[in-house]
Amino acid sequence: MTTRMEHDLLGEAAVPAEAYWGIHTLRAIENYPITGKPIGSYGDLIRALALVKHAAALANRELGQLDERRAGAIVAACQEIEAGRLHEAFVVDVIQGGAGTSTNMNANEVIANRALELLGHARGDYAELHPLNHVNMSQSTNDVYPTALRVAACFGIARLQAAMAVLREAFAAKAEEFADVLKIGRTQLQDAVPMTLGQEFSTYAVMLGEDEARLGEAVALIREINLGATAIGTGINTDIRYSRLAIGHLSRLSGLALEPAPNLIEATQDCGAFVQLSGVLKRVASKLSKTCNDLRLLSSGPQAGLNEIRLPPRAAGSSIMPGKVNPVIPEVVNQIAFEVIGNDVTITLAAEAGQLQLNAFEPIIGHSLFKSVEHLIAGCRTLTEHCVRGITANRELLAERVRTSAGLATALNPHLGYENATRIAQEALRTGRGVAELVEEMGLMSREELERVLRPEVLTAPRRPA
Repeated sequence: MTTRMEHDLLGEAAVPAEAYWGIHTLRAIENYPITGKPIGSYGDLIRALALVKHAAALANRELGQLDERRAGAIVAACQEIEAGRLHEAFVVDVIQGGAGTSTNMNANEVIANRALELLGHARGDYAELHPLNHVNMSQSTNDVYPTALRVAACFGIARLQAAMAVLREAFAAKAEEFADVLKIGRTQLQDAVPMTLGQEFSTYAVMLGEDEARLGEAVALIREINLGATAIGTGINTDIRYSRLAIGHLSRLSGLALEPAPNLIEATQDCGAFVQLSGVLKRVASKLSKTCNDLRLLSSGPQAGLNEIRLPPRAAGSSIMPGKVNPVIPEVVNQIAFEVIGNDVTITLAAEAGQLQLNAFEPIIGHSLFKSVEHLIAGCRTLTEHCVRGITANRELLAERVRTSAGLATALNPHLGYENATRIAQEALRTGRGVAELVEEMGLMSREELERVLRPEVLTAPRRPA
């Protein structure tokens, strides 16, 4: 393998000649063989890093700190990365020490070496354009890395909200399809009062809509960034105008309404916005999991369970039991939820463990956050395409259960009184006969009165005034 020699404060080392990364990235590869998952696998993060470097170069050029030639090459290299190129050159492990320094250096080196190529120089010819002196000008890992995490989180949450909206629409479509299907509701897994299957499915759509809104609220805090803070928030080594200019450029380039943090020292050490966003992701996950629990329970059986709905079959369910089909799609979403809840614990502990002017554990915060977002996106898409859109109702079974349910007696309370209604319910449970049949047989109400009282629209909504 052909190599080139580079040096850092620890000495010299041979770097593969064709690598866009350099010696600082090489040290990280050697130091952090942790997960085997490189930062380049998080496209939102790499795009965000390039956007930050792009914005910084524009601000430095505008302030006369960076000459036109070098700035143009840096901008061009960043634009290629923003478009999806060179992500394979971001090779540092997602879990790393150093508060994200290795990630920042990986970005500096890749951008510098690609910019050198664009200027007609060899990779590693840092006398012409340097990863630190030029690409990292007016910056520190401590403002670049958290800013990139926040920008990447905004991109990811937008995609998650889109996936949730599609799932919400699928549930809403099923609610409309099942609007005329009467069934018995349940509380504490015991028979309750009638409702429609459409009403049941509408709740899943409403829950998703609520969580889309909560994500929007959480992202509002994430859009507050500390770019220009440099090492600890004092802005050392920057022009007093730099932060405002760089954030303005980053807002325009990213399409996000980014705002400077009111206090850059506080913003450099505080990870509270990540904790809050993770908490909302946990809320999304727990409610999605509850929905999937319902789908598994409602489809249980088909002979010895509830069997009220049928999920589309996706795979043979057993290596020993012929004909068995399991609710595999809700099951996989349940497992995503368990992971997201665990990630939330990790993020909380990492945020709490910060000390003084910096939190050194933002890499695990970012890794956990991006895993949660990506897996929730995949889970929503899978649940939509492979489950919800194909759900059907067991209409005949539901109708028979309503006819024979003692729960209908509740609707007769205003007409017969609680004691009579209780007596009817007990007799229905004892004999298996229908409530309406028993009421008519006992002469408590006429058939016409029963038909009026037990209409679906009466059973499933508040009474209208006489």
